Amino acid sequence: MQYRLDLVLYPAEGALLRVIGMAERRGFAPRAINGAPDADDQGRWHLQLVVDGTRPPETLCRQIEKIYDCISVQVTELQGVAA
Repeated sequence: MQYRLDLVLYPAEGALLRVIGMAERRGFAPRAINGAPDADDQGRWHLQLVVDGTRPPETLCRQIEKIYDCISVQVTELQGVAA
């Protein structure tokens, strides 16, 4: 299954690497990433990360929420997308 994670992160050195590393360690393969800092939101990063995985995505969300750079994370299952 493919999932899209909508993330809001503090703009800190290594924040993106920590998120991608967490996804990989939890058995999810990153496929795409898109995003940019939002000047209207104090420069916080608003990112979309698309991952493939067979595990429940809630597990990944709970783990990413524990990363100190993470402000919020939401997961959406991508319908009609072949893995």
